[in-house]
Amino acid sequence: MERENLQPPFSTILIPLRNGFFRTTWIASQIASLGWLVQTVTVSWLMATISDSDVMVAIVQGTSTLPAFVLSIPAGAIVDSFSRHRVMLAGRCLVALTSFALVIAVACGFINPWLILGLTFVGGCGFALIGPAWNASIGDILQRRDVPAAVMLMSIGYNIVRSAGPALGGVVLALSGPLAAFGLAALSYLVPLMTLMRSKWHIPSSPLPRERIVTAVYDGVRFTTMSSVIRVAIVRATIFGFASIPILALLPIVVRDQIASGPIAYGILLASFGMGAFAAGMANGFLRRIMPLDRLIASASALCAACCLLVAFTSSMAVAVAALAIGGAGGLITWTAIDVCVQLASPRWVVGRTLSIYYAVSNGGVAAGSWVWGTVAQHYSVTWALAGAAVSLLLVAAAGIVLPISQQSESDQPTGDFTPPEVALEVKPRSGPIVVRTDYTINDEDIDAFLGCMRERRYNLSRAGARGWTLQRNLQSPSLWTETFRTPTWTDFLRLNHRLPVADRAAGERLLQLHDKEHPPYTTFSVERTTEATRRPFVSRPPK
Repeated sequence: MERENLQPPFSTILIPLRNGFFRTTWIASQIASLGWLVQTVTVSWLMATISDSDVMVAIVQGTSTLPAFVLSIPAGAIVDSFSRHRVMLAGRCLVALTSFALVIAVACGFINPWLILGLTFVGGCGFALIGPAWNASIGDILQRRDVPAAVMLMSIGYNIVRSAGPALGGVVLALSGPLAAFGLAALSYLVPLMTLMRSKWHIPSSPLPRERIVTAVYDGVRFTTMSSVIRVAIVRATIFGFASIPILALLPIVVRDQIASGPIAYGILLASFGMGAFAAGMANGFLRRIMPLDRLIASASALCAACCLLVAFTSSMAVAVAALAIGGAGGLITWTAIDVCVQLASPRWVVGRTLSIYYAVSNGGVAAGSWVWGTVAQHYSVTWALAGAAVSLLLVAAAGIVLPISQQSESDQPTGDFTPPEVALEVKPRSGPIVVRTDYTINDEDIDAFLGCMRERRYNLSRAGARGWTLQRNLQSPSLWTETFRTPTWTDFLRLNHRLPVADRAAGERLLQLHDKEHPPYTTFSVERTTEATRRPFVSRPPK
């Protein structure tokens, strides 16, 4: 495992823009984000004016993120199994279609809360495809050392847009109405769509057949649950999303009831949130150098808690602007640190799935928080909801004591060219289950070192797809140890060996040194068979 600084200095943040593919896609994404923010402002304010339910207003934020919770995991498997460029293209098409459908609905006078939520949900399905595909493509487009800078650049770019987008949406909504705002958003989605149609980046092809979606999902979930770095990052992101979402989810109600203002004020407050995030992005490198990562994230959660308290008990526009800036800074620091952590801890073969699981669970926390805090606001008051969220954020800040964020970076380098073993039967790609047994002869004084190597080997093999790993000691010959694992098919066995990291090669070399024989450890490969007759028995290959 390598350790890298998760936060690049500002002087290196702009380096990814030298890559033409990244630059054009990044710019197009900012234009689409501008349209998305205009649409979000319009939808949230429209819902606040046509519905008397605080819950309906609050769940607008949850509706746009719920698809990421429902669809991200299968979307991640699709991203790792199919062309990421085409997956992004499909997602952009879906977003554009739903946006134009929203324009048509408003133009025809079909303004209904459930229709708005439904179209927002479908648009969120498009973003559930775009997010994992675009984030997983960063490592395909750029070198790995530039990934942290690219993630930070994406956050900064979005927050620059967020500084102007909400204000623009509020002005357009106030002066021209929701139809013009939705139309502007729909046109902005055409820019990344046309950009993707004109550009395509090279992705190294695999010599193995495409993995089945069910198997890909299983392997992605297995890898994620086994990686302590990613597991902790997902838990921290989920509880932070749950506790921090009231800042944005309840903001339309705060503007309407406490500040007693309209859409322009709402847009200004959202712009202040974006400006705070942008400022935090500029200062994040300096803060990262003077403060440990966990303490920085805890401080960011405390900033969000202060934002909730200030917004909960003020009717002043100036105080609310300052509070939203503080909340935006805390949100960017937290989300960026966790995003980079998951990126660096994921090898390329599974990065789409780990990112999708991260987005699914964390967005589930956001959706749940929108509903829970909206319900509290409905039955009690917005003040109670925001105060409760502030207490929750302070608990999130303290969570770093028991769930510290790690900075480990997973190497993408394979173990080397893998040569399939010679077999005497004609094995088909789907033949299986395959059983691999390796015998080691270990002296008593080397047992502790051997078991340490085996713990590392079990971890590497299991994350790469091995199942049912066991280690046995022979009762008649105690120096004989047998390692056994299975893969569902022969193709899965080949895929496993293409996924193994460099660390497994080092473990294998240590095992060779511990093996007390002149010849290397003896490995056999078998295929499990039942006693029932088969349609096509295996054909033995003629001896050479």
